[in-house]
Amino acid sequence: MLSRALPNEKPEAALTLAEISVIDQIVARAGRAPTQNSKLSGYLREIARLGGYLARSHDPPPGNMIMWCGRSRLMDIQLGVELAAGGFVSN
Repeated sequence: MLSRALPNEKPEAALTLAEISVIDQIVARAGRAPTQNSKLSGYLREIARLGGYLARSHDPPPGNMIMWCGRSRLMDIQLGVELAAGGFVSN
């Protein structure tokens, strides 16, 4: 996984600015501290949490299925944000 190879990379290496913004809003609404210094590993951990990862200190790193579920949920949330903002264009 990218988080293991480049944990200190900027989140823009794997995420769009819209996805970063949505994750920041999710973290703020949940009452958690902002992602750790805006590193890619922090954002990927938040995506894993969306997929059901509990992020306890003794838990192994999230697997592909958890990341896939989290990414899918993030895409649904991002679509909802865009629809609410009137950014969806229909043909």
